[in-house]
Amino acid sequence: MKIVFMGTPEFAVASLDILVRNNYDIAAVVTVPDKPAGRGQQLSESAVKKYAIEKGLKVLQPEKLRSPEFIDELKALNADLFIVVAFRMLPELVWSMPSKGTFNLHGSLLPQYRGAAPINWAVINGEKETGVTTFFLQHQIDTGNIIFNAKTPISDEDNAGSVHDRLMHIGAELVLKTVKAVENNEAVAKTQDEVIAELGLQISDLNHAPKIFKDDCKIDWDQPTEKIFNLIRGLSPYPTAFSELNGLGLKLFKVEKQLEHHDKTPGAVISDGKKHLKFTTTDGYINVLELQLQGKKRMNVEEFLRGYKI
Repeated sequence: MKIVFMGTPEFAVASLDILVRNNYDIAAVVTVPDKPAGRGQQLSESAVKKYAIEKGLKVLQPEKLRSPEFIDELKALNADLFIVVAFRMLPELVWSMPSKGTFNLHGSLLPQYRGAAPINWAVINGEKETGVTTFFLQHQIDTGNIIFNAKTPISDEDNAGSVHDRLMHIGAELVLKTVKAVENNEAVAKTQDEVIAELGLQISDLNHAPKIFKDDCKIDWDQPTEKIFNLIRGLSPYPTAFSELNGLGLKLFKVEKQLEHHDKTPGAVISDGKKHLKFTTTDGYINVLELQLQGKKRMNVEEFLRGYKI
């Protein structure tokens, strides 16, 4: 069975790697074109491209997924299956091409958290469980028929980064399981409407995972402690929740929550100048453990307080 793999970031590399290690025939790897990055604006290759070159795999980097040249190249590969992990939205003339279809790995338990940032939003919303899902592509994004899923708990110690890393490896195993099922004609897929009905849900019960913008990352201290705590975890380490300290931007990476009644104004800063720094909320405090002040490096709170007076 010939496979074309499509992906871009590190999250996708684990899935490609597990297929290579299990000796699947990867006819080509499709990823984004190289882009200028950093202060020197040197061309930067995607994590998937770097891995593919290291393994001697054919790499395609189309500017446009509908270009006749790219479509002709894909057809010439005569692949049986396309696999998509953290890539761009595909046009139908691409995903409908292979005889065994095209499946995607999504970082949530579909039909929950359809969209661009499922891992972040699951943590932001205080979910206690998330997972990954494989599904066959169809017209509307993240709505295709579900093949398999795999679950993982979310604890208070988790942030978006730790959940991402866990799902990356769980997802790779699920991709392998799905490929084996497709290969053996055992991939029995359920519509998402069927899954919604089985779970006793309505469409209105579904949470969504839209792209995260800068305004989504700004902390509103006039909110409950739990909500702010989850926002900071759900945006750490990237794109990072932020606030201000004496007029300078302040990114918060790691915090603790402290539920406690007080009569202070939300957003007030409390510190002993040595070991602790906390912000007040409507029903407690957010204790800061790791932070980054505008123009400075990321550091723990004690290191920060040694060089900065509140």
